[in-house]
Amino acid sequence: MGHSHSHNHSHSHSDFKGRNLLISIALNIVITAAQVIGGLLSGSLALLSDALHNFSDVISLVVSYIASKLSQQKASIHRTFGYKRAEILAAFINASTLVIVAVLLIIEAVKRFKNPEEIESTLVIWLSFIAIIGNGASVLLLKKDANSNLNMRSAYLHLLTDMMASVAVLIGGLLMKYYQLFWVDSVLTFLIALYLIWVGYDLLKKSTKILMLFTPEQINVKELVRVVNQLPEVSKLHHVHVWCLNDDELHLEAHLDLKENITITEFDKVLHDIESLLHDTFEINHVTIQPEFNKADSKDVIVQD
Repeated sequence: MGHSHSHNHSHSHSDFKGRNLLISIALNIVITAAQVIGGLLSGSLALLSDALHNFSDVISLVVSYIASKLSQQKASIHRTFGYKRAEILAAFINASTLVIVAVLLIIEAVKRFKNPEEIESTLVIWLSFIAIIGNGASVLLLKKDANSNLNMRSAYLHLLTDMMASVAVLIGGLLMKYYQLFWVDSVLTFLIALYLIWVGYDLLKKSTKILMLFTPEQINVKELVRVVNQLPEVSKLHHVHVWCLNDDELHLEAHLDLKENITITEFDKVLHDIESLLHDTFEINHVTIQPEFNKADSKDVIVQD
């Protein structure tokens, strides 16, 4: 069996990422406490809904922080992959909470729209402004890592949507203060919830596909097999599995039917060529190949194990 992998880890970068998460957690705890108190005093559902979303942010950030730390743990006899999938699981949990919170907000928004209440808009305006600053700072802290890490993206989206929600609450507060449009509080809450469902569903779908070991969307398995089969020593690549272990590792496992009964040394050269080809063309960085010659097994590209 041929086996190869290549991936780099930076502990300093992970520590920097963890520090940014801790700062964001602290900021959101302060914002959540202020909004709960302000929402109860002012009677603003939008402010309370923003506080609820901020509280879900705190939970999601804590989950992301724990997952980030676990993912750095080394593999062992009982955990041969270590905790590399912890961050994907965290992304799945965080995406789920986004959708659940959104549904709860919609229910409350409909109830309040039917029975609008007068709201202390001045308090709403000031607290939403503070939340925008706090969440904006957290968004900037996590933005860079959100582009390359699904776990960090889930935390980033929580904070980004909460910043947008705070902007909506601020606009609502101004409309209520100067135009007495108290029903706008419920409408804004409803719109915030719809946006949460939209971004939450997309993240939930991506994390589910990774957890279910689905073939990554960017990989065309038929094209991959065609390219490998063009190598002179190869008869057919078959029994193919392609999956993401986490954000950094893209795996391929397959059987390789060879044209001749070559030696192990000769196979090592073929394996090296395949590894280079898959890495350069498909960005696959972890390859496991089972070599075969005249073996009586299924030569289908996809075989149900």
